[in-house]
Amino acid sequence: MKQVTTDDGSITLYSEKIGSTYHSTSGAVEEAIKKFVEPAKLAEGVNILDFCFGLGYNSAAALEVVKKCSIIGLENDSKILKKIQDLNPPFKQYNIIKKAAQKLLYKDENVYIKIVVGDARQTIKLLDEQFDAVFFDPFDPKKQPELWSEIVFKDIARLMKSGGVLTTYSCAKWVRQNMQKAGLKVEDGPIIGRRGPSTIAVKE
Repeated sequence: MKQVTTDDGSITLYSEKIGSTYHSTSGAVEEAIKKFVEPAKLAEGVNILDFCFGLGYNSAAALEVVKKCSIIGLENDSKILKKIQDLNPPFKQYNIIKKAAQKLLYKDENVYIKIVVGDARQTIKLLDEQFDAVFFDPFDPKKQPELWSEIVFKDIARLMKSGGVLTTYSCAKWVRQNMQKAGLKVEDGPIIGRRGPSTIAVKE
C-alpha cells in the first residue's frame, strides 16, 4: 500500500488489491469530518458502529467531537490496521486509534473501542449492540458491491436505535434503494469534494 497525499494535506493509502484509495483524494480528514461525523450529530455517550474501520479516521474524527463514546469497528484487512501505526493525521486523539488498532481493544473511563477483524458481512451478524450512529465506509460501490447490498443494510438497521443515523459518502441510486428496502429513510448529506451529495439514512 502506498501513501497518497490528499488535497487537504492529509495522508490516505492506496489499495492495489481494490484499485482505490481509502479516502477521497479531495481530502481524507475533511471527508471523515464533513461526510461522516458532522451529519451524524453525535451526542456524549454515543454508541458508534464503524463499518469498514480502515485507518480509523472516522472514529478519530468522532473523538474530536465527543469525549465519551463506545465504538465497534469492523475491518476485514488486518494489514491496514498495522499501517495505522505509521500515520500521524491531525486528530488530537489518534493515539487512541493507534492503541486500539494494535490490540484490537482500547478502554479508559470515557472511551471504549473494539475492532472486530473479519468479513463485515459475517461479523455484523454476531453483534447485539444497539447503535446511535453508523459510519458506513466500504470502498466504492462499484469496487465492492457486495458490501452495499440490501442484506447488509438490513443487518445494520437491526442494530440501529430508533432515530439512529447512518452516514456514508455514496449517493448511488441503487445503494439508496437498498437502504430504503432495509427500512431506512434516505436524505442528502453534504456535498464535499464531488458533484453529488453524500447520504444520511435514518432509522425511524
